[in-house]
Amino acid sequence: MRFRSTILASATLALLAGGVFAADAVHGVDTAAMDTSVKPGDDFYAYVNGAWMKTAQIPPDLSGWGSFTALAREVQLRNRGLMEEAGNAQQGSEARKVGDYYAAFMDEAGIEKTGLAPLKSELDRIAAIKTAKDLATEIGASQRIDVDPLNNTNFHTDHLFGIWVAPGFNDPTHYTPYMLQGGIGLPDRDYYLTDNAKMADIRAKYLAHVTKVLTLMGMSDPAKKAQAIVDLEKKIADAQESRVESEDILKANNPWTRADFAAKAQGFDWDAYFDATGLSKQNNFIVWQPAAISSIASIVKITPLKQWRDYLAYHAVDRHAAFLPKAFADENFDFYGHILSGTPQQADRWKRAVNATNAALGDAVGQLYVKRYFPASAKTKAEEMVSNIKTALKHRIDRLDWMNPATRIKAKEKVDAFYVGIGYPEKWRSYADVKVVKDDALGNALRADEADYRYWIGRLGAPVDRSEWSMTPQTVNAVNLPLQNAVNIPAAILQPPFFDPNAPDAVNYGAIGVTLGHEISHSFDNQGAQFGPHGELTNWWTKQDMDHFTAAGDQLAKQYDGYKPFPDLAVNGKLTLGENIADLGGLNASYDAWMASLHGKPAPKQAGFTGAQQFFIGYATVWRTKTREAALRRQILTNEHAPGEYRADNVRNVDAWYKAFDVKPGEKLYLAPENRVHIW
Repeated sequence: MRFRSTILASATLALLAGGVFAADAVHGVDTAAMDTSVKPGDDFYAYVNGAWMKTAQIPPDLSGWGSFTALAREVQLRNRGLMEEAGNAQQGSEARKVGDYYAAFMDEAGIEKTGLAPLKSELDRIAAIKTAKDLATEIGASQRIDVDPLNNTNFHTDHLFGIWVAPGFNDPTHYTPYMLQGGIGLPDRDYYLTDNAKMADIRAKYLAHVTKVLTLMGMSDPAKKAQAIVDLEKKIADAQESRVESEDILKANNPWTRADFAAKAQGFDWDAYFDATGLSKQNNFIVWQPAAISSIASIVKITPLKQWRDYLAYHAVDRHAAFLPKAFADENFDFYGHILSGTPQQADRWKRAVNATNAALGDAVGQLYVKRYFPASAKTKAEEMVSNIKTALKHRIDRLDWMNPATRIKAKEKVDAFYVGIGYPEKWRSYADVKVVKDDALGNALRADEADYRYWIGRLGAPVDRSEWSMTPQTVNAVNLPLQNAVNIPAAILQPPFFDPNAPDAVNYGAIGVTLGHEISHSFDNQGAQFGPHGELTNWWTKQDMDHFTAAGDQLAKQYDGYKPFPDLAVNGKLTLGENIADLGGLNASYDAWMASLHGKPAPKQAGFTGAQQFFIGYATVWRTKTREAALRRQILTNEHAPGEYRADNVRNVDAWYKAFDVKPGEKLYLAPENRVHIW
């Protein structure tokens, strides 16, 4: 999601399962959460959220807490009810598949009895690898679709290579396969390569984790094999491009033909791999990190097959730990949940079942969710706000004193061409080819993964559907899709605290309005600005305008480089630049849209706050968050979103904020007008 940072709400805000506010719910400015002893100009985040920060507690099964996670938990409860009801739906219906998938995951006794049996055929194939061709065939046979690198907060895959299907960089009218670097079990290459005590400790614990999984699998000499697996992953990590390098779209646009793989990435049997992946007839690819792909291929050639067999067997088991007996699931949580994210307690079984079912049958669950919980009035209001924000953005483009007329025309053309999906997709995905058995949790997951792979591979060469969604309606999030010039705003986020029909318009524009504006503005961030109105990768800028845009981005990146959540770790301004540009663009466009909606009339006050103050308070409220140290460190290293408090403080670049709160020179967030970043 391009809007994937944690968005948080008042601790006093509660939703009933049916979507109705509790009696003590807050509609608008949550004064009880504020700390007005703090000057807005010194720390706006603390001014809006200080009291909440002092009292809010992170639930033991989460790595962070706030309005995003609070709302997500309410949606999770709703989905639980829908999934349990679906167990009584007509046999063979998609609703029944939802119910049976959920029930199979909940059947812990059945999972214990089944053990690793559903993985037997894959593990047997791995054990039978005797040649380089066998190895390439198995890597291809186990290949699955990777997530969108343009919208991914975990830019890695434990498959040796990632395959992603999307509109082509150079032909956005047809689906194209992209190849990505992969092959590691830790969140990022830096976890293997950074030389400090914290990372060394994580590496030692990862080695212990791999050893434990191999022990549970019944492998002989697990400690020795685990060390060889981790050593291999370190070599792969060393070959990978950094996360910041991978964010450069122009460097990612590397068209390769099938013949190029054998010539440019020697050491790997590409013919066997592509035959096994079902891509043997596909001639054209885009290789995202070509140097990494070439280096990984060379690592394949020099690494003994025995080491690869152990590596593949380990990952085949560990990536499916959630569907395996308790010992495997607990060990996986202990490392990835507890050690890497600092979460004390594993989530209840039903919560994990809801998440697994959503991941496998998302649109089927989405249909149930929308029918029960998404009113038409919310869709209508959101569509109205989107229209107002698009108009405001075009007016802002008209007023940009640094933009040449030719660039301005192209920018507005791109705004006009936006596809904005609100609530749910126009066409629902079918799961007719997914076999779900009520007593086969792991088998269900494997079949759903395989069906998802076939679905995407089957689209290659077909015309692109710009209205296709990449998120489910029950996701508390939103996303911009640059290759489609499209935005998805799921139903689940169109409710309090992001959108509240009982709250003042100023607060709604500051919350959901900025969310909408954020997603639209992603089409004009440092990545999105390189795509045209139909999703094509093209330079529609004059050199002078691009130089100004780049300089302004560098200024914003430098501003964020100065934020240090820990003495030894700062925010990465380059990594988070796209999100920070989108926040700033969303703030400005939504503020202008709200002002225009007043039609010259004064905004009503609430709790003594002016309309403008309500707008900015509404914005800072959604970034309210508490995060455990391990998770926050992981976010800073691997996530393109800055921590919530620094996103809230992006208001220091908005002129209207200074006027609203009478922010003066000498206050900590104050920036002289010439030092404020103005982009959109």
